[in-house]
Amino acid sequence: MIVNGAIKVLSPGLWLFLANQNAIHKVDQNNNEKLRRTHRTSILFNKREQEAINLYCEKYKIRNKSKFMREVIMTGILKKFDEDYPTLFEFEKPNLFVSK
Repeated sequence: MIVNGAIKVLSPGLWLFLANQNAIHKVDQNNNEKLRRTHRTSILFNKREQEAINLYCEKYKIRNKSKFMREVIMTGILKKFDEDYPTLFEFEKPNLFVSK
C-alpha cells in the first residue's frame, strides 16, 4: 500500500502509533508559542557562589547553565507549592518535644 508517496511496510498497530505521534507533534508546534520564554530575570552571585556553580557544572558536565538554573528554581517552587497545597484537614506535623 502506498501512503503519502511512501510504501507502507509497517504493521497496522505501529502505523497507527506513528500517525498518532505525528498528530502529537503538530499539537506541540501550536503550544510552542505559549511556552516561548519572553520574560528575562537576572540574578547576581558573589565570587564564591559563582565558583561553586562553575565547579558543580564542570563536575556533572552541565553545558547549559541557564537550563540548569531554571530547572533547579522551578523544581524548588513546585515542591513548595506541593507542600503548601491546602488539604481538607490541616494536621500539624507531630512534634515529640511539645506537649499540649
